[in-house]
Amino acid sequence: MSSYILSCCSTVDLTSEWLAERNIASVDFNFKLGDTWYKDDFGVSVPPAELYKRMLAGENATTSQVSTGDYIEFFRSFLEQGKDILHVTLSSGISKTINSAQLAAKELSGEFPDRSIRVVDSLCASAGYGLFMDRLADLRDEGMGLDELVKWAEDHRSEVNHLFFSSDLTFFVKGGRVTPFAGAVGGVLKICPLMHVATDGSLQVKEKIRTKARTKRRMLERMIRLARDGEQYDGKVFISNSECLDDAQDVANEIQDTFANLQDGEVHLFPIGATIGCHTGPGTVALFFWGDPARW
Repeated sequence: MSSYILSCCSTVDLTSEWLAERNIASVDFNFKLGDTWYKDDFGVSVPPAELYKRMLAGENATTSQVSTGDYIEFFRSFLEQGKDILHVTLSSGISKTINSAQLAAKELSGEFPDRSIRVVDSLCASAGYGLFMDRLADLRDEGMGLDELVKWAEDHRSEVNHLFFSSDLTFFVKGGRVTPFAGAVGGVLKICPLMHVATDGSLQVKEKIRTKARTKRRMLERMIRLARDGEQYDGKVFISNSECLDDAQDVANEIQDTFANLQDGEVHLFPIGATIGCHTGPGTVALFFWGDPARW
């Protein structure tokens, strides 16, 4: 058993069962749907299908990061057990939750002077963040110490590649991540942009492609170019989706057919959680793997 706790936010977009199996603790983001606030708790409070149905029906959806107070409560439960903590946050290019985590760690340092709370920016999002946490859990289980794992995380976080597309830009426009003009033009021309999370953790549109089918093919081509060892890639692949499982499965099947070294079961599909989903809406497929984003 490790002498420190490895933790993250619920925006890793995996499942509570996956995190429990990997012995990764998590703290929930919050979201408001209509007039009610909920926990982003892996679909327990509001299942994904209900979230997107209500969004499409016109209910407003907003999100709120983990507060400093919530972080204090979360961290204290482990510190009281005599545990150190490595907490890895959602990308600072998407959320400022890292500031709340750092403030909590600073406040608790006086109360628990013999304990260490290390906070690291993942520069990742959704199941890309989850893929990063999964690898950190591997290294922890192999015996890597806290300080060494912090350094590894900071040195290798940019190696998680994020590629995603959406067949409906409505909620990207509402969230301010795509301009209304670009969203309108995209709808008329059936543009399905290929996007990624840049190495600074921010969301960027990389290519504007007409039709979803072409974007799927381009996503596969980019993975071949970017993945560690190219078509010989044999690492884990995580794919998340917002109520478009058929599209996600199409991408998964193409990857399994293309990358011969992938073992059965190494392509994992997950639902996009509420925090990310409030900004993407339905129709988004995101692909995550290890490689070099600089080769784009």
